[in-house]
Amino acid sequence: MVELVEFLVKKLVSDEDSVKVSQEESENGEITIHVEVNPDDMGKVIGKNGKIASAIRTFVKSVSSREHKKVFVKFGE
Repeated sequence: MVELVEFLVKKLVSDEDSVKVSQEESENGEITIHVEVNPDDMGKVIGKNGKIASAIRTFVKSVSSREHKKVFVKFGE
């Protein structure tokens, strides 16, 4: 799942080397994916009114439901 998010975010930003995607799993099985990018590119990842970030979250939720997992995506620091 991390590779998928990383691929999507790298296609959006100008500085692909600054993209850092990490995964954290809680005790109850929920997975949180943290996305960090260059502050100059944050607007490109979030999008106008958060539409791009919402689309990424929806896509990840769709893929994760097939695996019966609960996955959250958080953008920022």
